[in-house]
Amino acid sequence: MKPIVFLDSGPLGMLCHSRRSAVTTACEQWFASLLYAGRRVIVPEIIDYELRRELLRISRHRAIVRLDALARIAEYQPLTTVAMRLAAELWAQARQQGQPTAGDNTIDADMILAAQALTLGNSDVVIATTNVGHLSRFVPAELWQHVSP
Repeated sequence: MKPIVFLDSGPLGMLCHSRRSAVTTACEQWFASLLYAGRRVIVPEIIDYELRRELLRISRHRAIVRLDALARIAEYQPLTTVAMRLAAELWAQARQQGQPTAGDNTIDADMILAAQALTLGNSDVVIATTNVGHLSRFVPAELWQHVSP
């Protein structure tokens, strides 16, 4: 069985981007290949929030329309109380180990993303990201280019 793919803000942002480049085109092809291969691809609500708030701030309305479409094409995973409580545990654990993943006064979306992935209850999950460091301490994470269809 191939892992379930959670999209982090890096690849999701590239998929929403209106300006075509070699990287955004490669990301679109990668996403399409995942879907074609029948992979379960998930847009986590915390990442939708993280990306959407910035798109709203910079008035990128076409990108928001694409974000909405991607959430319908892929699977959308809403936040739950279970995920948020697990995220709080991960946040505390990181600090107790002296390895925080964000400032003490931030919401720390990485911990919420990791918790969302973990609450699926499936050991075959990978987060496709542009920054493996923080996430890979808690849940499998790979650069999106390394997640094969």
